[in-house]
Amino acid sequence: MKIQTLLPATIVAIAAVIVLVATPQAIRALSKAKVDAEVVAAKSRLTRSNALEEVNQATRDIAMIVEPSVLSLSASGSQKGRAGGSQVSTGSAWIYDVYGHIVTNGHVVDGAEEIDVQLHTGQIVQAQLVGLDLKTDIAVLRIEADDLTPAQRSIDIPTQGDMVFAFGSPFDFRFSMSAGIVSGIGRSAGLSEVDYENFIQVDAAINPGNSGGPLTDIYGRVIGMNTAIATGRGSTLGQGQFGGIGLAIPMDIIEFVVGQLIATGEVAKGFSGVAVQPVNSILPPQMRNPIYRCIVEHYNADGAVITRVTAGSPAQRAGLQIGDVIVSIDGVRVTDADKVPSIIGTRRPGQIVVFQVWRPLPDQGRGEEMKFDVELIKREPQMEAADIADILRNYGFATLATSSQEFCAALGVPHRRGVLVQAVTPDSKLAGIVPAGSIIVAVGGQSVGTLEDFYVRLARGAISRRGIGRTSAILTIALPSGTLSDFDIPLR
Repeated sequence: MKIQTLLPATIVAIAAVIVLVATPQAIRALSKAKVDAEVVAAKSRLTRSNALEEVNQATRDIAMIVEPSVLSLSASGSQKGRAGGSQVSTGSAWIYDVYGHIVTNGHVVDGAEEIDVQLHTGQIVQAQLVGLDLKTDIAVLRIEADDLTPAQRSIDIPTQGDMVFAFGSPFDFRFSMSAGIVSGIGRSAGLSEVDYENFIQVDAAINPGNSGGPLTDIYGRVIGMNTAIATGRGSTLGQGQFGGIGLAIPMDIIEFVVGQLIATGEVAKGFSGVAVQPVNSILPPQMRNPIYRCIVEHYNADGAVITRVTAGSPAQRAGLQIGDVIVSIDGVRVTDADKVPSIIGTRRPGQIVVFQVWRPLPDQGRGEEMKFDVELIKREPQMEAADIADILRNYGFATLATSSQEFCAALGVPHRRGVLVQAVTPDSKLAGIVPAGSIIVAVGGQSVGTLEDFYVRLARGAISRRGIGRTSAILTIALPSGTLSDFDIPLR
């Protein structure tokens, strides 16, 4: 009876054990079969139609289109470093036209005495400087080589979110490519060596060595030039490593500068005659003026307040006034004060630009929107450093001009790149020391090629990094005899 009683219980227990052991195995077998079926189905789908392969192929096609126009660049020269001594910098460049003109950043070749360029074929050739614009950090070089492939270019303004590709030689990894998107446009980073900032912000990796390389769109067209890494306002070009914010000069500015550098070696920039400050930086003493008080109390948006209008300037003739808040120029929104010189400085003299302003009406407790057509004139280089220009004139530099074949021939001196001393004031401190026909070739060891270069160098060097005003500048001058001499010129 005991066996008959235990047998059913034993069978149930055995069955339970079998279920406990077999069920997980069965579940795993079913799961494995399901995964295998999904893998087979996924492989089948990828074989039939693979969107990622289409993306891969498109990226490879962009590389194939762009790569022949990308160059690796090495520049060396004894004047390149502020601390002195021979230095070498590396960067990137790209082919602009079939005549051998190539484009890079000004800071890559600034002061270089020898520039070597490597083509995508591996061929290395020497490049000659055609022209450099310090304010926009753009330089044009020329090389002699056969079968050059110019880059395709587009001045279409990219949109936030557009895919872009950066080419260059980061950390000397030559002919590299990185991908990303446009993070923003019209950016100003407060870089200490660029006066006109209107950058494209991208998250494509840009590192030292990428400077001067092309930034392209999804069609392989160059829409900008990799220039800087944002590491904080007041930073210097080329410092730091990529942290997610790369900056590129847009193609419309490049076209504006490059064409003029090729044609004349210098850039004619527009001048309106206004000085501005940010809306949010109106100081308490200014609030005593009803105009500024009206702005603070009734204007609640971005913009730049006009603080000075030069007498007889295009802005005055058009009707702009102190206190007008510039909202946009030619439809480009003015988000901060830096935008105004950046926009105006990349327009040609004679061009008419439209200022949209908010004019405060303190007696009515409000303001009104107004538009003004301003016909720009040529910005004279000494306008950027008027005080220094006065000091130089008082010292004896009566007339200065960008050195040209024509001007040098008129004075009977050999032409060389720099700033020509056309006339010296009689009985001045300079008279008898630096005669007319002398050419200023460097300021503080930094080469100059145009009159604008000269004043930019002086203005940037007039204040030391500690904020203490410097009392003099060292000018390297080629005398008519061909002798190079350094002169310590007072700046006060």
